[in-house]
Amino acid sequence: MSTSAGVTAPAAATSPPGASRSDARALFAVCAATLLVLMNYTAPVAVLPQTARSLGAGLTTQTWLINAITLGLAATLLVAGSLGDDFGRRRIFRAGLVLLAVGTIGSAVAPNAATFVAARVVQGAASAAILAAGLGLLGHAFHTAQGRAHATARWASMLGAGIALGPLASAALTSTASWRWFYLILAVLAVLLAALGGRLLAESRAARVAHIDVPGVLTLGAGLALLLVAVTAGRTGWLRPAVLIPLVLGVLLLAAFVAVQARGRAPMLDLALFRRPDFRIATLGAFFTGLAALGPSTVLPTLVQQLVGISAIGTAGLAFVWAGASFVVSNQMRHLGTRTAPTRQLALGFLLTAVGYLAMLGYADAHSWARTIPGLLISGAGSGLLNAALARLAVTSVPTDRVAMGSGANNTARYVGSALGVAGAVTLASSLLPAGQSSGFSAHGADAVLLIGSVVAVLGAATALIRRRAAAPVPAAG
Repeated sequence: MSTSAGVTAPAAATSPPGASRSDARALFAVCAATLLVLMNYTAPVAVLPQTARSLGAGLTTQTWLINAITLGLAATLLVAGSLGDDFGRRRIFRAGLVLLAVGTIGSAVAPNAATFVAARVVQGAASAAILAAGLGLLGHAFHTAQGRAHATARWASMLGAGIALGPLASAALTSTASWRWFYLILAVLAVLLAALGGRLLAESRAARVAHIDVPGVLTLGAGLALLLVAVTAGRTGWLRPAVLIPLVLGVLLLAAFVAVQARGRAPMLDLALFRRPDFRIATLGAFFTGLAALGPSTVLPTLVQQLVGISAIGTAGLAFVWAGASFVVSNQMRHLGTRTAPTRQLALGFLLTAVGYLAMLGYADAHSWARTIPGLLISGAGSGLLNAALARLAVTSVPTDRVAMGSGANNTARYVGSALGVAGAVTLASSLLPAGQSSGFSAHGADAVLLIGSVVAVLGAATALIRRRAAAPVPAAG
């Protein structure tokens, strides 16, 4: 299956009915940048062993090679959305692309794991600016429910396309030259797109005085970092001080973040938005999507590579199957427009994710990568439904002047869940080791990742359906 035809012109292939030429250009620019972000996000998945050997990274550090960008994303998405609303969404979007170029150059030249991890955190912050401001730009450009449904479905399809193409491009360059070349090429593309953004995008901002929520940034970033440290260290025992201390401190800092947002004059997250039922559903659904769909699926190709024994290209191929299915389904959701409730899409997406995971059980014991293919297709289709529904909810569940904040909140919840999902999956897979094996992953651990992921996905489906019945419909924003 190939997605190349849908990726060469990510947004311009078809435009929403009634869209102007400027709206079509905005859709193209935002979708192209989102494609770069997700390609970069998943690039290490297929070449993790090669990257780890080159940088001298052990098993715990390998978790950070994958998760560092997620930490940068989760910690800064909210402030990026707030800055976009206050200082200009186009300005923040282009600044994010320039920062992405700087971070990817840092990864390309990194002499050790610590430098690589730091560069990936920078890439995460840059990606946050691109995603939050980009979806905010679409919310500003498209005002009708049908136009927004079409545009956000296109945007969501780029999530799947990027996840599909990132590992393939990284693996291909690693096999012919070096994994570092991927980051150099991406830096050039990011700079070119930043330059084009000045011509393709119109500036938009909220009509209020701009502020930066420094206490909010510090408490959220530090709290998430400590929480990830605790979950990552938990693979060698949960009752050790090295786990409990960062866990408690992280929870306290996140509680402080909520207090800061409740009392601040210009919070990066307006807690009053949680009074809107659709916003609550979107945020909770995004968290479960990261935890159940994005986190385990990010780790799965690496587990198959190390437990079954396939090449980097083969590993990228497995990621492509899952993400390709996600791309196709998200892209097709634009034809349904507003005819399908996004909460129903969420529930169905979660259920497909659970079914896909259960279909893959036992692949490691059978030493068969082929047994993962049906499950990857099913769970990938579920991911496509989740992405399309969440993108639509992110821009319709908030007022027009809060659209980038809504995007930031939605994506923050998604990547907080993803960060915890990745760390939890690695911890599970590396903790259930057979007697005589002191490190690495196990077949029992791989099955545990799939079982826990399916249980969390079912909980996500139940939450979406329960909240849909309990909540009265809220008119579209704008």
